[in-house]
Amino acid sequence: MPSEPFAASEVRAVVFDFYGTLARMVEPLPPDHRAVFDRRGLSAQGARWGDQWTVGPAEGEHHAAHSASELTYHQWELDRLRRRARGCGVPEHELEGLVGEIDRAMKAVRLELFEDTRRVLGELRARGLLVGICSNWFWNLEDCLEEVGLGGAADVVVGSARAGARKPHPLIYRVLLERCALPARQVLFVGDMWAPDVLGPVGAGMRAVHLCRPDPAVLGSEPPLPDGAARIRGLDALLSLLPSGAAAGPAGCG
Repeated sequence: MPSEPFAASEVRAVVFDFYGTLARMVEPLPPDHRAVFDRRGLSAQGARWGDQWTVGPAEGEHHAAHSASELTYHQWELDRLRRRARGCGVPEHELEGLVGEIDRAMKAVRLELFEDTRRVLGELRARGLLVGICSNWFWNLEDCLEEVGLGGAADVVVGSARAGARKPHPLIYRVLLERCALPARQVLFVGDMWAPDVLGPVGAGMRAVHLCRPDPAVLGSEPPLPDGAARIRGLDALLSLLPSGAAAGPAGCG
């Protein structure tokens, strides 16, 4: 790790990815999509469906036209699944029931916080730093934060569903910076995924810290760090990269 990966004294906000950074999935895991097809007598179509973890929107996807409301976004989610199911040969009379069940299965995610999450977020706020969460997630990101015990733990919460694009699309970082009401150079982004949490934020002018836990929620590589980035093995190490007290209190959340 470079000795001076960023100007720590400039940092006024620390923004975290959610899944894989602050929380991980625990059992019971979401239902397997292939089993949903099998129960409906659609095994051949299920074999063509593919990996259940790649069914949702892709990294960097722009969908602002569908993010006007929860209703329009959910309709877009269902329409995507319908098109995929038709392409796999699912008959029309099976379509709605299957798509509804798959949609529910994708969102039946049980999460728990990593051991260091609450401690580090609390310490950052105690130092006078603005704390944010920015994640590629469903419409219910705020509800999920409440469920895992992070309700009120962040000053700014930006989810891809409402922002209109998924990391690393530039739009979601623009929304984040507007909500933080800070120049990009004063915002530090922390996350476990290389393109969404390191390359994307650095490209938007932020600093970045690549979190590579010994027990990652998502396996990933450790490419050479770009200028303005650092790498840590746990969130506690983040505290040593930042000053013990901020020169100014948190900016407005916008």
